Amino acid sequence: MLRAGGAKLQHICNATLLGLAAGVLGTGFGAFLTAASGTPKRRTLSTLMGTAAGVMLSIVFLDLIPEAIEIGGVAQTVGGFLLGVGATGIMDLLIPHFHFVSEDCKQNRFLKAGLLTGIGIAMHNLPEGLAIGAGYAHGNSLGLSVALTIAIHNIPEGMAMAAPMCAGGVGRKQSTLYGALAGLPMALGAFVGAAIGNISNGMLAVSLAFAGGAMVFITADELIPDAQEFADGHSGTFGIVIGILAGMLLIYGY
Repeated sequence: MLRAGGAKLQHICNATLLGLAAGVLGTGFGAFLTAASGTPKRRTLSTLMGTAAGVMLSIVFLDLIPEAIEIGGVAQTVGGFLLGVGATGIMDLLIPHFHFVSEDCKQNRFLKAGLLTGIGIAMHNLPEGLAIGAGYAHGNSLGLSVALTIAIHNIPEGMAMAAPMCAGGVGRKQSTLYGALAGLPMALGAFVGAAIGNISNGMLAVSLAFAGGAMVFITADELIPDAQEFADGHSGTFGIVIGILAGMLLIYGY
């Protein structure tokens, strides 16, 4: 029993570290890109956001939800999915998630916009961390797939945070550091997701479905609208298609 308990603890610690890496490296790298080279072109942002949306949808409906149904049945999966959508929606109402700051912001609002965006990103990283932890509780490969997808999703978020900060006079190193710090709550979410998912098969099914609901809300509320808003032609749509194909290849291993 001690060995089993130790293995579970190690598994939870691994999930936490995975969430930490996805959060810190994703937002930190995005912040670094903006701080080092300036705000990227709209087409690049649109394609990147669309790709992240496509990968997330693939993982939800080809991996997370099917696994939840197999483990716990339809009723638990639907309940967990609705809980994930509802919890993420409530958090979005309480702590608005500021989207990529456009170039028409007034100069004296840049710094405030960057800080508010960072706070929103940090708080919204909690349910994303839950998705990583729940996926990792089911299997290492699923956890890694979810973590990679969310890390990609966090890159434009880091850009969104760093762009107004740099315009407000914050240095490159500080902007990158603040972007990385915004990813820290993802580790806490991953810890909770892995701990709950390891309790029982029923909790694992609900956790997987909860993660799927949270990811669908984030995709529909943030990634797809932003991908289309910044689209140059059909760049956002093409990004979504590329993301779905990439997600299929990631899941099925071809």
